[in-house]
Amino acid sequence: MRKNLESIYSLSSYQFDLPRELIAQYPVEPRDKCRLLVVDRKTGQLSDHIFSDLPAFITEGDVLVLNETRVIPARLLGNKESGGAVEILLLSKKEAGWEALVKPARRLSPGSRVIFPHTTVQVEIIDDTGIPGGRLVRFIDCADEERFIHEIGRMPLPPYINRPADIHDHECYQTVYARQAGSVAAPTAGLHFTPELLQQLTDKGVEIARLLLHVGLGTFRPVVVEDIRQHKMHEEHYEITPDTAHQLNQARQKGKRVIAVGTTVVRTLETIYQQGYHPGQGETNKFIYPGYRFQGVDALLTNFHLPGSSLLMLVAALAGIELTRHAYQHAIREGYRFFSYGDAMLII
Repeated sequence: MRKNLESIYSLSSYQFDLPRELIAQYPVEPRDKCRLLVVDRKTGQLSDHIFSDLPAFITEGDVLVLNETRVIPARLLGNKESGGAVEILLLSKKEAGWEALVKPARRLSPGSRVIFPHTTVQVEIIDDTGIPGGRLVRFIDCADEERFIHEIGRMPLPPYINRPADIHDHECYQTVYARQAGSVAAPTAGLHFTPELLQQLTDKGVEIARLLLHVGLGTFRPVVVEDIRQHKMHEEHYEITPDTAHQLNQARQKGKRVIAVGTTVVRTLETIYQQGYHPGQGETNKFIYPGYRFQGVDALLTNFHLPGSSLLMLVAALAGIELTRHAYQHAIREGYRFFSYGDAMLII
């Protein structure tokens, strides 16, 4: 991020130059052998590790909070009835249909239909959702939407991965603990865990808590306003059970840390925290940026994020903008891999 005297609320304060070769195109194998940058907020110290070193930084009784959402193959490729190619990215299921992003949006007005090879199923454009490329769509002549999506859909790899999704991405772009389908992007901080590493943490006495936030447009929609306080997050569905809320409250009462695995977990915990953790489900559009006072999270495990993104702003809110700049400069200098399939950072 650029060093200047601009306000912490200025979008330009969160821009930085990233060499293209540092944008990871494939994941590290095995998952837990990616790199891990540990950032100490108290001392400002940075230290370089391997992700499998993580247990050394988490103590007995601390709670590691995971997002159990599962990515759906939400990218559908079809054609207009006139023959032109169409891409539909399903975002979230609604009562009337699906919120989606479509290309080419200007040629897909309400009433248009999209057809798919070798099937009678069609997608009808119902309405404009008011965001660029956004449409409300519904399936026509589809007896089982979930099955159809899994049969013809492709994993929705981010646009900075400059290759088509392949069969390996169906496994690699999914956490090993994914349970409930509904996300259109992976909660990428969790991609580094293996069953063996989770067992190692459990054996050490670290508690594992689980919640749900379906990653949608709110997480990956870019910030485009210069005053970031004017940015509006899109709503995403979350759920936290009474058992998880109780587990987190017990940990806090014992003086143990609540460690979020990913920004989606941070946003969920900060949404439901009100003088304690409360169970429930709903929609959150919580936007966290510098100046925010954290209540439900003590530490964060996360990947390296896009310039000018709301995710980077959340990281800067927790670590401080100057320490975040320092950490990102260090990561670039040392050749860390960035974004979804890249390396990880632990902020303690």
